Amino acid sequence: MGLWGIVAAEVVMGGTVKGRCVPVRSLITCIMSLSMLVAALLLVHAVLPTSAAIASDVGRGITIAQLKYRGGGDWYANPTALPNLLAELRLRSDLDIALEPATVSPNDDDIFLHPITYVTGHGRIHFNEEDVSNLRAYFERGGFMWVDDNYGLDPYFRVEIGKALPGSPLVELPFDHDIYHSFYDFPEGLPKIHEHDGGPPHGYGIYLDGRMVVFYSFNTDIGDGMEDGEVHNDPPEKHGAALRMGVNVIVYALTH
Repeated sequence: MGLWGIVAAEVVMGGTVKGRCVPVRSLITCIMSLSMLVAALLLVHAVLPTSAAIASDVGRGITIAQLKYRGGGDWYANPTALPNLLAELRLRSDLDIALEPATVSPNDDDIFLHPITYVTGHGRIHFNEEDVSNLRAYFERGGFMWVDDNYGLDPYFRVEIGKALPGSPLVELPFDHDIYHSFYDFPEGLPKIHEHDGGPPHGYGIYLDGRMVVFYSFNTDIGDGMEDGEVHNDPPEKHGAALRMGVNVIVYALTH
C-alpha cells in the first residue's frame, strides 16, 4: 500500500471523537491514529519536491551542449529539439541528464565539460585554426559530436570536420551498428523524418583510434522531428521516431 493509501486507511480506522464520549481504549486508538496521520503528512512533505527543488533539478546531471559555430549558419536552429530530447531521456532511461542544454563554441574550454555536443543548422559552418585544435583535443579526450543536417549544412560540414579529423573519413554505418540498437531497435537504420532531396536517410560515423567520435545523420532531419509537434506539423509517429532515435544516439555516446 502506498503512502497515500496508508494515510487514508488510518483516518478511517481512527474515526472521530468530536462531539461524543468514547471509551478510553477507543480514545487511545484515535490519538494513536491521529499521531500516525501527522507523522505521515510530515513524511509526505519531506519526500515531495518543493518548487525550488524542481527548479534546481533542471540543471542537474550530465549536460549536453549545442555547438555555436562560426560561418553564418543558423547553429541555433530547432530550439525545442534538444530540450525535448533531454526530457525524453530523463523519462525513458536511468541516465542522469540535465534538462537544459548548454551552449559552447568550438574554441571554448567549457566544451570539455560536456561529453556530447550537438550540431545542426541549414547553412555555412566554419572552423578556424583555434576551433580545429580544440575540437581535435575534445575528440582525443573522449568527446562525442552528433551532427544533424537541417538541410544545407552538408557541403560545409564535410570540409570543416576534415580539418579537425584529417585522415578519418566519414563512413556509412550498417543497419546492425550499435547506434541503431542501443536503446530502441531501428532495424532499417535512421528513420526518415523530412523528405529534403528524397531518397533514404544516411547515418555516417567518423572513427578516431577505433572509437566513433562523430555521428552524422543526413537526409532525414531528426532535429526537426524532435521539435514541438506544432512547429513542423509532423505526425506523432514521426515525432516519436525522431525522439527515439535521439535517445539511441545519446545512450550510444555515453556507453561506448
